Amino acid sequence: MMSAARAPHTGRLDTLAVDGTAEGDRVVLTARGELVRGCTQPLTRALAALPAGVAGVDLDASGVTFLDTAGLAALDTLSAYGRRHRVPVRATGWRGQPRRVLELVGLDPVDPLSAALPAGLPARTASAVAREHAEQSEQLHVLRLEVEQLRHAMDSRPVIDQARGILMAAHACTPDEAWEILREASQRSNTKLRQVASAVTASAAPNGPAPPEPLRTALAAAVHRAGAAVSTAGCAPRGSCGRSPAPAARRAAG
Repeated sequence: MMSAARAPHTGRLDTLAVDGTAEGDRVVLTARGELVRGCTQPLTRALAALPAGVAGVDLDASGVTFLDTAGLAALDTLSAYGRRHRVPVRATGWRGQPRRVLELVGLDPVDPLSAALPAGLPARTASAVAREHAEQSEQLHVLRLEVEQLRHAMDSRPVIDQARGILMAAHACTPDEAWEILREASQRSNTKLRQVASAVTASAAPNGPAPPEPLRTALAAAVHRAGAAVSTAGCAPRGSCGRSPAPAARRAAG
């Protein structure tokens, strides 16, 4: 068995490490790491160390974690070895980002050496890698937006729950009715739901400020509609969604 290819004088693994195992008259080379610039040296050394009379070479690329334009030179190196020694060579086991790059440039991801490598492959690979990076950046951007939205929702939840409780106490509303009042007031006044909830909560404090006039009007209309909806559903009329508002809540609802 061949040891992993190492960088000269440093004792550290190259970006690519290659081990070799004989299976009958064929040799299986196992690659681990990144196929990037300079990666052909470990593979070249591994191929040079193969004994004479090898009937074929298989490269197991399942341990390859990244592939870029320069990395395709490793495929050229392996293909050239096969032509020079007139033996079949294969490169299989591609997965993850390297497999996607092979697919994007039109190579067979099962075995890119099953056909001759096309001309202009480096430029096509550069474009494919750029697209892969762009897609990953877009996915990361979407995930960051989702995290930000979740954080905002978590920050908003306490004040919204407080506002619902105030409306439920002031107007004998159910939790769902209180939610609908907040939501409708938000839409009517073109105000964010959290701001509506903050205004309702602030107005319920001793000597708390009344909401701005447009929001007060929207809240009053929402409370009135909620009360009418309850009456229409067959319940006894409760005025503005129930009993008369408490003084502090009356300021919020107009």
